[in-house]
Amino acid sequence: MTQPIPLARRTLAQLAPAIGRPAYDPAGIRPGIVHLGLGGFHRAHMARYTHALMNRDPAALGWGIVGAGLLPADRRIRDALAPQDHLYTLVERDGSGETIEIIGSVADVVFAGEDSTALLDAIGWAEIRIVSLTITEHGYCLDPATKRLAPDHPAIAADLADPEHPKSAVGIIVESYRRRRDTGTRPFTALSCDNIQHNGHVLKQAVLDFATLREPDLARWIEREARFPSTMVDRITPVTQAGDIADLAARHGVADAWPVVSERFTQWVIEDDFVDGRPDWDQVGAQFVTDVAPYEFMKLRLLNASHLAIAGLGRLIGYETIDETMRDDRIRRYMSALMERETGPTLLPVPGIDLPIYKTELIDRFANPAIRDTVERVNTDAALNYLLDPVRDRLASEGSIDLLALGVAAWLRRVRGIDENGTVIDVRHPMAALLREKAIEGGRDPAPLLSITSLFGSLGEDRRFVAAVGSHLAAIYEHGAAGALDACLRDLAG
Repeated sequence: MTQPIPLARRTLAQLAPAIGRPAYDPAGIRPGIVHLGLGGFHRAHMARYTHALMNRDPAALGWGIVGAGLLPADRRIRDALAPQDHLYTLVERDGSGETIEIIGSVADVVFAGEDSTALLDAIGWAEIRIVSLTITEHGYCLDPATKRLAPDHPAIAADLADPEHPKSAVGIIVESYRRRRDTGTRPFTALSCDNIQHNGHVLKQAVLDFATLREPDLARWIEREARFPSTMVDRITPVTQAGDIADLAARHGVADAWPVVSERFTQWVIEDDFVDGRPDWDQVGAQFVTDVAPYEFMKLRLLNASHLAIAGLGRLIGYETIDETMRDDRIRRYMSALMERETGPTLLPVPGIDLPIYKTELIDRFANPAIRDTVERVNTDAALNYLLDPVRDRLASEGSIDLLALGVAAWLRRVRGIDENGTVIDVRHPMAALLREKAIEGGRDPAPLLSITSLFGSLGEDRRFVAAVGSHLAAIYEHGAAGALDACLRDLAG
């Protein structure tokens, strides 16, 4: 058996001809972007767009990416990519096959999980014109009910106590702006690529809240000089598994310590509001617009809400992956009805999008057997507000919420931490201990969990919402998630 080739610049020419590789010299890229949260999604999405642009336009080589890991576990990313000259393999799959490409747009990786000094120095380079983020909603340290910065969050409190040595993303951005102001360096654009409604506005408000607590004059400077465009990002990217690494080596002869696997579909809509230039990502499929909101709502309400709703039910029924969940015809019918009857009606008009086709494509994407995306990955990464925000809109318009309420009830049952067969569920959430306590206290009564106002706000006092969730939760406890789903579908048919 031929030994796989260790991925590095010097070995690119030795790779199999079918493997795509940079049309440029990766050694020639120059940093122009610092990205916080160098996970699989960023490497399958923004870094991939930047790589494609570099293949097309030599001027784009000045937009190389310095990736940053903010968590202690992110040391592994730096250690995996550094020996590979920060190259990695992107495997794009659908039911018809796969394409393999080596991505070269990452110029360096900085580990900031213990000390942010090197990261702050990198952001301080005048050549860095964009600081982007994919850190999930939890990384913004927000009050879940208000979407504003939570000053009492442990990470924020620690950064406010020692603001020149921050560890949170918000603290790092504010300190970086302070340094730029004090040295007379142009500000950078802060570009959120997280699945948060109005993500640019949310990031800006969190940064201004932190800066105001630290130094009001700094907050005024940031508000006047900086830019925080909103984005809509879309590409299903499961967590890389050991089997993916072994498969790449065995079938394609590439020894890559941390490849990325994703679906073929990708979408990126960006508000065109940058303070100091931007890459021409629209040359390679991104879309610059004046208003992201319609696209953002479409994705959050149709994809993200559906993803969380079916992942919760799927986990309780006993499925491990999203595609396995979607092979259950009841789940497919539930998701289709959810989009058609409850989440879809909350959308704004979406220019250039055929919504019936988009909904059909979503079902097909979730059912893609080549993407082994786990229900646990979705349940862990997806914010509960993906379900609660459309609930609020439906209540305000006096529309039905029964299907959304079933998704919420599944979420409430799952956070108990034990499934219907007595198997432990690893609930990874900042409030996991409290959620488990309240779930056990309430059982089939959702009131204890719904009383957590930092999660549910005033919804816990809305009689329609409490009654709908309570009915489904009781059915899940009495008949199991499958039985509750059957009952819901019978009601739809009736």
